[in-house]
This record gives sequence, structure tokens and C-alpha cells, in this order.
Amino acid sequence: MRASVHRAVEELLSEQPAEEVTLPLIATRAGVHPTTVYRRWGSLADLLSEVASSRFSGDIVVPDTGDVREDLERWATAVATDLADPDTLAIMRAALGAGPDGGCACTADRHAQLEAILERERSRGGRTPSVEEASDGLLGPLYYRALFTQLPVTAEWVRGLVRKLLS
Repeated sequence: MRASVHRAVEELLSEQPAEEVTLPLIATRAGVHPTTVYRRWGSLADLLSEVASSRFSGDIVVPDTGDVREDLERWATAVATDLADPDTLAIMRAALGAGPDGGCACTADRHAQLEAILERERSRGGRTPSVEEASDGLLGPLYYRALFTQLPVTAEWVRGLVRKLLS
């Protein structure tokens, strides 16, 4: 049931504006009774947060090249590629618009991935920025560009973000 409801959310968000997606519409698409959806998630905001959290969990492999700069460049490029997907953006926009927890649902796994890259470098004796600094330096610009501009995300631009972060 959870998978069919999640799939229904993703399908509906790819077909119409987020403000037109409702719990009864999701239930109908998923083939379940609306009260089932209300009982399980309680609100559209809770459901959208769970879908976003699920969507952004484990979808990007954390690279381990032995070089933190290379790892961050590869990881940030994979994040940028993911953010270029219109379906990903639809889920993000819906989750962000649904309530205060939406942003966390879209970034929690990304922070864990950054922490893994940075901790691995620290274990090798390297100096790294904090996860917060890395998030501000990499995720902030990547998410901003994806959500609020039409500017392209080039490999050189991503490398520049990593260079700034590590300098």
C-alpha cells in the first residue's frame, strides 16, 4: 500500500501542479480508500515529506576515490544530475510547499552522504570543512540553481564550488 501511494504521489506531481494534488486524489490513483491514507499519514504535508525523504534516500552512491576533492566533485555532480530531473524537482517543490519539514525531507540523506565523505577524509588525517559548511557551499548553490533559476549546472561550475569549499 505504501509503495502504491508513493507511486501515485509521484505520478500526480509529474502530471499536474502540486496545489491540485489532494489526499483523496492520491488515494483514488493508488486504489485505496481515502480514510486509509488519512489514517496512515494524517495530512498531505506528512505524506509529501515521507515521499521526498524516501525519494532522496540512498539514490546517490557516495564515491571513495581516496581524494576528498574528487569525491566531492563526483558526489556534487551526481546531486546536480538528480536535481535536473523534472520529477525530482516536482517532488521537492511539493514537499517544500507543504510545510516546514519538507526541506529536511529533501536534504537529510544528502547531509548524511556529505558526512560520510568528510569523515572518511578525517580518518585519513585530512582537514575538512564541517557538514554545515559543506552543505552551505555545495547543496545551497545546487538546490538554489535547480529550484529558482534556469541557469545550467556545468561540470566546471560544480568543480568551482568544490574548489571554494576546500580553499
